[in-house]
Amino acid sequence: MKKKIMSVFCIFILLINISGCGISLHESSIYEEPENWAYLEIDKKALADVFFVCPTVFGGNENTFNMSLDDKETKEAFLGATNMEKGIYDQDSRFFAPYYRQAGLNVYELEKNQRETYLSIAFADIKEAFLYYMDHYNSEKPIILAGFSQGADMCIRLLKDKQVQEELDDLLVACYAIGWSITKKELSENPNLNMAQKEDDTNVIISFNSESEKINYSLIIPSGMHTLSINPLNWKTDNTIAQKEENLGACFTNYEGTITTEISQFTGAYIDPLRGSLKVLDVDPEQYPPVLSIFSEGIYHLYDYQFFYRNLQENVNVRLNAYLNEHD
Repeated sequence: MKKKIMSVFCIFILLINISGCGISLHESSIYEEPENWAYLEIDKKALADVFFVCPTVFGGNENTFNMSLDDKETKEAFLGATNMEKGIYDQDSRFFAPYYRQAGLNVYELEKNQRETYLSIAFADIKEAFLYYMDHYNSEKPIILAGFSQGADMCIRLLKDKQVQEELDDLLVACYAIGWSITKKELSENPNLNMAQKEDDTNVIISFNSESEKINYSLIIPSGMHTLSINPLNWKTDNTIAQKEENLGACFTNYEGTITTEISQFTGAYIDPLRGSLKVLDVDPEQYPPVLSIFSEGIYHLYDYQFFYRNLQENVNVRLNAYLNEHD
């Protein structure tokens, strides 16, 4: 009888200890529900998985700074924005894209030190979605992390998170964090982060920000800041100019993901040694306006994926094949 009492007592203590460590035996998640995923391709057969984080589509207002998961209208735009980039990634992969309480465009109009309150809400959802995906859907498949703008920020945050690092282990093919900045200081503070140095290295971050040659300031790369980048045309990290002949095709897509216009040899580009931005050649800024009020003319943020669509599409396959060869 004493042994039985002691066994029950030990189980009780174990449960207390588990709870104290922040682990729940019956923890539920909103990501149990399929409607909280823009894409949940669990039945598709593929070599790898893509976990994609959508860019900012929610505008916000004076009282609201994070998208609601009940906002059907914004969720339609969310799905459309995801579709615009999906074709780059999903040729040999299952596609997973969670809805999340993303920060609104109005958050980026705030002072930098005021934004984190709302961005941390967005990241809480992304982390929850990713951990749920790992626990229930991944099954040791190689993973391509991908995002644009705010979505790129969220992907970098995932890589910095120690709990996510343990889950990823050696499954990361690459992280395409496009349209966001990352600095040498961030790398020194997070030794697990590695920037891509060539076209086929793995477990790396691919990042760049497109702008005209006249730009010396943007919301993402303020004056005096240097971000780390790779040129998506020649896959070099120095200021070697890639001519437009190296551009396999700019593709302009709609909310269904359909390519409405494709232009081969669209533009050349080089990395600015001072800013680390991707200086885009052969493009008229008036023909490709910034659209968003937070950017000035000559900042091609909205076109980061579109200008280099076919080169990125090809590179996803190159890196996945390199990963598969390394892990044969």
